[in-house]
Amino acid sequence: MPVYRTLGLLLCLFSILSAETSTPLWSRGYSIVPSPQRVQLDGQDVVLGTSWTVDAGPLGPRHIAARTLLRDFESLHGLTLKTGGGDASIRLSIAPGTVITGGDKEIDRQGYRLTIRPDRIEITGNAEEGLFYGVQSLLQLARWSADGRLTVPRAVIEDWPSLQLRFLHWDTKHHQDRMETLKRYLDWAARLKVNMIGFELEDKFEYPAHPVIGAPGAFTTAELQKLVDYGLERYIQIVPNIQAPAHMAYALKHPEFADLRSNGNNYMANLCDERSYDLIFSMYDDVIKATKGLGYFFVSTDEIYYAGDDPRCKEPYNPVNRSLKWAEFARRAHAFLASRNRRMLAWVEYPLLPEHVKLLPPDIIDGVMGNPEYMETENKLGMRQLIYTSLQGEEKLFPNHLDLGGEYGVSRSRLQDAFDAISGGRVWKANPIGVFGAAWGDSGLHNETFWLGWSAVAQYGWNRTAAPVDQHIAEFLSLYYGPHAENMGEVYRMLQLQARAWQSSWDRVRSRERGLGYAHWDGRKGVGDAIKWDMTMTPPALPSLPSLAHQPSFSEKYRNHLAKLPELIVENDRLVLALQSNLAKADRNRYSLEVFLSLAKFAGHKWRLMAGLSEAEKSFAAAQAAHTQKKPKLAANHLLAAASRVKTLEADGVKTFRDLVVVFEKSRLPKGQSVGERKFVHIFDDTKDHWADRTPDLGYMMAPERSIRLGDWQKKLADLTAGYAKQNNVPARQLTGELEEE
Repeated sequence: MPVYRTLGLLLCLFSILSAETSTPLWSRGYSIVPSPQRVQLDGQDVVLGTSWTVDAGPLGPRHIAARTLLRDFESLHGLTLKTGGGDASIRLSIAPGTVITGGDKEIDRQGYRLTIRPDRIEITGNAEEGLFYGVQSLLQLARWSADGRLTVPRAVIEDWPSLQLRFLHWDTKHHQDRMETLKRYLDWAARLKVNMIGFELEDKFEYPAHPVIGAPGAFTTAELQKLVDYGLERYIQIVPNIQAPAHMAYALKHPEFADLRSNGNNYMANLCDERSYDLIFSMYDDVIKATKGLGYFFVSTDEIYYAGDDPRCKEPYNPVNRSLKWAEFARRAHAFLASRNRRMLAWVEYPLLPEHVKLLPPDIIDGVMGNPEYMETENKLGMRQLIYTSLQGEEKLFPNHLDLGGEYGVSRSRLQDAFDAISGGRVWKANPIGVFGAAWGDSGLHNETFWLGWSAVAQYGWNRTAAPVDQHIAEFLSLYYGPHAENMGEVYRMLQLQARAWQSSWDRVRSRERGLGYAHWDGRKGVGDAIKWDMTMTPPALPSLPSLAHQPSFSEKYRNHLAKLPELIVENDRLVLALQSNLAKADRNRYSLEVFLSLAKFAGHKWRLMAGLSEAEKSFAAAQAAHTQKKPKLAANHLLAAASRVKTLEADGVKTFRDLVVVFEKSRLPKGQSVGERKFVHIFDDTKDHWADRTPDLGYMMAPERSIRLGDWQKKLADLTAGYAKQNNVPARQLTGELEEE
């Protein structure tokens, strides 16, 4: 079945399976993401125009709510409004108790009422946060009608969040975003009523007490504080997440800290050495000084599998002592942060034993809520939790946002998983305070690929049951790219299909790089037990002299993938054209489309490469046939034609990758850059299979193709061709690559 027909059927099936009813606003053609809690519509519309004014009252026109309203009406809708009173005005005010939420005081602060009438729009927040969120809702409601008028529905909307904290995850282990990029992310997070960012810094901060840890070009104290202040003005806390005591290769790789490595491995700090605590807490202190105004700190107690695993430890390394050492670290980190007025969030997870949960301070927030055996104790302690949902696992190029109906093994949508995780019953047996939308950078995905998933976490963290998943996809894509972008749902699906096809078309082989089994969930293993995997491909086997005999190994090994190539190439062309078209049509976030276009072309190069290698193998068969027919000049030129084709494909790969790097680095600093005399220290992390950690630069994207060693293959083919020509007295002047009959 052609891909475009398959896509259409899958889209229909997706809509059928998402059986929830569309929200009243969406049924009227209006949209707010996230969906509001309570909406009253009377079926009429209100027309907005230049005669409308913004009246911020005592708050004044410089208040962030007023500035956002004025700026975004112009930038999103092309409408310039004036400030002050008038016959038709948008009035902003704060009145505690306007909306009764039934939640705690922090949820109450985020409530608002939006009343829309023909000559007056009132946005009233229970507090400043609520007013700001009400402004975001009005901005999203405005739409251009078919007759060219900017309208909003006559309505009364009362709204508040289901959960107090709504985290998006910025993982910068393997890249560093530019400052203007992160500010744009904050603006869009604010539009989605997000109020928390989990900022996984690793070496992207300068750490003044230990400057060797910060990568060249890392954020300075002043820069990080400036970013935090920008977020706070928009009611978003950028909560630092410091990987420690595990996943500490970014620090422990430096010789200065070699003695702190647990059992000699740079994956984890030795928790039996007091100097490890000194290092970790001094890093905490550096970051706290650069993030004034925040109330939280994320302690990354992630995968601490080797707590107490060192010959210098007094107690034996076993599950009980390991768990106790985990709890000891958590208690000491909590005490340190409490002395600095920061509430601690942590990954409360294995290898902590259920019987040791009671040892934790009760005001810790469990950031993962992953173990049902912990819940009873956490409930008794009064501990709060975050509902954790992952928007990315090991997917390369693009996440599995959508259900592909089993194609390439994808039968679950990460968006549906997010909906199920947040709205499901089990998590509500605990006492969740928020939601955490994890977007791990292990596979090196560009952050623009995460926005659909991030938006789903924002949606269901605010209103956990309102909008069906299929409706949310349509609403977000319209919001993010504007109403003129076309078929963006299909673009996402095609891009995901291309990414899964690209990933599955490589061989998965054991890596030449092996560690000692660190980061294994059940303790340190021996060599060979912690296998890393590489992606590669075996090129066509070269013919052998003197008869040019060969085996069609490439076509045999990759038969199934080659059979799909015609369809994948057609689909890739359609995807590229759709993205190019939308670059002209999208009202906003065109850079996102540039990123997708670079990925589509990157995948398209793979299909050209496979097709070209298959054709090269056919040239070998033709060369053998020519030799059998005693046409050595023709045979030699078939060999040259194969070499020329592969050389052209290799150059195509270099250009495609170079173009991708240019696009990625519009929003990021160069990966692994040097600054002045400071060089980036890259040590292949032999403890985790992080694809993006394979190279100091973006070269990991090309690592599978580079592993083929096409240059070496071409040299061997050139030597073979020269040898064959010499054996058969074919003059060099006749080796033209032109396939003329003799």
